[in-house]
Amino acid sequence: MTALFRRIQPSKKLRITVRSIAQLLKISQNLIKRVESWAFVVFVHRRDRGGQFISYRRLEEWQNAIAHHIQTCPSLGELSQLKTSIHYDSRKFKKQCLPKTVDFFNQMCVERQEELKIWESLNCIAS
Repeated sequence: MTALFRRIQPSKKLRITVRSIAQLLKISQNLIKRVESWAFVVFVHRRDRGGQFISYRRLEEWQNAIAHHIQTCPSLGELSQLKTSIHYDSRKFKKQCLPKTVDFFNQMCVERQEELKIWESLNCIAS
């Protein structure tokens, strides 16, 4: 389990929708009987071919959770740790992470870093 996975805690905090699973698998929502959130993966019971495992990292909800963490990072130090965790996770689980998603997270981190630098410089001037 990576630091990013521990931070997000997908099995406890993410609300996985049938719609997002169907969209990811490119199937109709009617073909999904039930979705189970396990500790490290999502298990999808399908009507057409039994069960199927899906990594949390491939879900839209996972990406939204990371984006939320980036946007609400309170300090440059914490943002740096988060960025390191994202890079480590994306290298370790390369098959489960899309390059365009990682690029999007990098861009969000740069934008948040600029916001935090401006905020910290304003606080230094005010002091």
